[in-house]
Amino acid sequence: MHHKEKLSNESAIEDHTYAVFPNDLNSHNTLFGGILMGLCDRVAAVVAARHAGCICVTACVDSMHFLEPVRKGDLLVIKASVNRTFRTSMEIGVCVMAEDIKAEAHHHVVSAYFTFVALNDHGVPQEVPTLIIETQAQRRRYEEAAERRERRQKRAAQRRLRHEQHKLVDS
Repeated sequence: MHHKEKLSNESAIEDHTYAVFPNDLNSHNTLFGGILMGLCDRVAAVVAARHAGCICVTACVDSMHFLEPVRKGDLLVIKASVNRTFRTSMEIGVCVMAEDIKAEAHHHVVSAYFTFVALNDHGVPQEVPTLIIETQAQRRRYEEAAERRERRQKRAAQRRLRHEQHKLVDS
């Protein structure tokens, strides 16, 4: 039985760390973007599963921008939390900082927003607990998540319309 409401901190991850080694680097000696994307997806999946109390799958990734390069020897610190819940889905916000342990410096390398859908044992979407908002920062993230969702839904409707128009032209 799922709780009807949950706090963000019940599922949040504050400091998942990953050490960058030579096999993680591309030909520019910076971290492969795909490795960082995969790390973010895995951490966000854990947050989603903790919140929903079941397996969750990635439905969408919004605006993953690589802000700064990550180099060999850097430590990545990944933070993730639920920004907003909908009926069967939720947005997980992810922030990644790179820590240069020699220079004792931190820099922000990625922020991204993942949408996950909660699935029951038969692979059917199931309802997720409502997110309890406690702080102004959580309120801001909650409201911004609704705006991103609206934009995603508009883009999806435009794609469906273009797809239907192409089917008419091709037939």
